[in-house]
Amino acid sequence: MSPQNRPQQVERWGIFELSLDGPTEDNPFLDVKFSAHFSQGHRTIAVDGFYDGEGVYRVRFMPDVEGAWRYVTHSNRPELEGAAGEFTVVAPGPENHGPISVHSTYHFAYADGTPYHQIGTTCYVWNHQGDELEEQTLATLKTAPFNKMRMCVFPKHYLYNENEPPSYPFEGSRAEGWETTRFNPAYFRHLEQRVGDLQALGIEADLILFHPYDRWGFATMDAESDDRYLRYLVARLAAYRNIWWSMANEYDLMKNKEMSDWDRFFRVVQESDPYQHLRSIHNCRPFYDHNKPWVTHASVQHSDLERVREWRTTYQKPVVVDECCYEGNVERAWGNISAQEMVHRFWLGTVIGGGYVGHGETYLHQEDILWWAKGGVLHGKSPARIAFLRRILEDSPPQGLEPVDRFGTAKGTDFYLYYFGVRQPGEYTLKLPSDRHYTVEIIDTWHMTLTPLGETVSGEALVKLPSKPYLGLRVRAI
Repeated sequence: MSPQNRPQQVERWGIFELSLDGPTEDNPFLDVKFSAHFSQGHRTIAVDGFYDGEGVYRVRFMPDVEGAWRYVTHSNRPELEGAAGEFTVVAPGPENHGPISVHSTYHFAYADGTPYHQIGTTCYVWNHQGDELEEQTLATLKTAPFNKMRMCVFPKHYLYNENEPPSYPFEGSRAEGWETTRFNPAYFRHLEQRVGDLQALGIEADLILFHPYDRWGFATMDAESDDRYLRYLVARLAAYRNIWWSMANEYDLMKNKEMSDWDRFFRVVQESDPYQHLRSIHNCRPFYDHNKPWVTHASVQHSDLERVREWRTTYQKPVVVDECCYEGNVERAWGNISAQEMVHRFWLGTVIGGGYVGHGETYLHQEDILWWAKGGVLHGKSPARIAFLRRILEDSPPQGLEPVDRFGTAKGTDFYLYYFGVRQPGEYTLKLPSDRHYTVEIIDTWHMTLTPLGETVSGEALVKLPSKPYLGLRVRAI
């Protein structure tokens, strides 16, 4: 019963993993209950363990406080009951800021207080493409601007994405049926590997738990199988600090699920997750009610980014337009907007709306390797311009911008950001505090330039502009 592979030290917001040998007879996924209590002082956190195959049981814990911690295991089997020990939590490394949560109602921040400006992308099943293509995707991400990846747990069957995955989440087969009471640990180990790879790159893994694009039967499991899958997944992955939970991609297209099912899924995840990672659900047409208390932020599919302010007001939560259409040239309308239109929508949703926007790319490829589905390499012109926006956001005051007028957002009276979109005014009147002085820069969002105005301004100030579209202004107090 002695613990195996037990580290004596772990970073704050790192992963402490305890591994024990246990029973293999009958069905360990169903018959064996295994968990641990982690304690520091008067505080105790209960964490579910999981069976990882071949007689190995694991429990993972993400500590959020430095110092000495104790643990003790609990099980309905004597081999796994009462294993106890201690470990030390040390300071996090320089790239470890902890998990992300909602901050200041409409924004996000890491656990250490570092602001998080969501600049996401979608690669639905990049993690189901085999090592060669998956490693190419990771190499692309190293130099891309994205700090969140939307990705599916289950494989996907859809246009430009009809290949079989290398493995499956359950024992059995499509032809003979799946044994949904018996998970395939190797499948989930691979998922964990890719989540860890993203974490090493500073990228959040926005895991899509269900989706309608399915030929294997994973979208039509019964309620008991759905809930068991959710609990197993949370037990395996919740200790990764870069996890977000998305209940579904286009939940409203899964016609065998009722609204009560989606409510239940949220509650199962919420109750199973000791760390309360971010939770959302993504729509095709009608929105889920993001006002429900288990929803942490609105995940939206919509092409009208002018409405982000409206959704902020309605839900009083962060709004992430995870799908605003994709830069590309496929036949479908959702996948053939121009790079300039993609960049425009990012600026609309972020700077005018006070929300966040997601990227995707769908350029035709002779081997059907489209970024939005399989990853690989990026071919479009929007990522460099999105990186420019990210740099501007990260150079702004912390904790997010709030809408101030039709064209702009601000942080207090220290910083203002404006965007005029397709309009091309020759001048714009700034209305600033009269007791402060400000520098003004003209932003060209497509050519990625910042041109200083030359003189400082205060109060009501008329700024001359070059009368062309896709310009903005950055105004900073001195």
